[in-house]
Amino acid sequence: MAEASVAIIGGSGLYQMDGLTGVREVSPDTPYGRPSDAIILGKLNGVAVAFLPRHGRGHRISPTELPVRANIYALKTLGVERVISVSAVGSLKEEVHPLDMVVPDQLIDRTKQRASTFFGDGLVAHVSFADPFCLDLSAALADTAAEVGATVHRGGTYVVMEGPAFSTRAESFLYRSWGASVIGMTALPEAKLAREAEMCYAILACATDYDCWHETEEAVSVEMVIANLSKNVATSKEIVRRLLMRLSQERTCACVSALKSALITDRSAIPPATMKRLAPLIGKYV
Repeated sequence: MAEASVAIIGGSGLYQMDGLTGVREVSPDTPYGRPSDAIILGKLNGVAVAFLPRHGRGHRISPTELPVRANIYALKTLGVERVISVSAVGSLKEEVHPLDMVVPDQLIDRTKQRASTFFGDGLVAHVSFADPFCLDLSAALADTAAEVGATVHRGGTYVVMEGPAFSTRAESFLYRSWGASVIGMTALPEAKLAREAEMCYAILACATDYDCWHETEEAVSVEMVIANLSKNVATSKEIVRRLLMRLSQERTCACVSALKSALITDRSAIPPATMKRLAPLIGKYV
């Protein structure tokens, strides 16, 4: 039986979720090690949820070091079908002001050092990633953000940089020339791995600064990020609480069967060890 149907992954500044009942913690081991922290299970507005602080409580893990495969694999084994990511981002557009919310619909990958797939070791899979976020979950998330009175931008491109240093000015101007909306460090490989795990995935991106391109604003700093994100934490939590009440039990999006036509390896050629390791993901197909 599923322990949770929805997961909330909290980014910088969001390390706990208020209002959970029947709370307990689990620390599942996975073939990829342990998740970022203990996963908190409970019910929020009657919905069984899992909460995971992405960087660990106390913000101990840098973006490059995040055990993302362990995080997504653990959530999958707990029965999670939808993942809501709450993340701090820098704005690359004048109209996306600090403290605004963005629900992006596209990604540009500028990461360099991250394992971004569960597959390999004798099993090849090519999932569709043209639309990297679940369209249904993203729409519901944007609708809910507007409902609570947040200034929300629907759609936009999220540039994922490696970090941990912030951008140079030249990089910031380059990303603006591409038409990107926001920049952050954690959407990938989370979104790719969630797609491989056939989970719906959407981001509530909280703009904390204007990166370093804006001529009349102070360049981004840790203090600025944390101060502005702290102002948005209560709003983010209220958005998540209300979103849970509007989600239908049945998923009708393409995320549900993302692996159906993605597994290209002849089934008889898949090594038993790989088959066993990926059973939570591929069990219904092989």
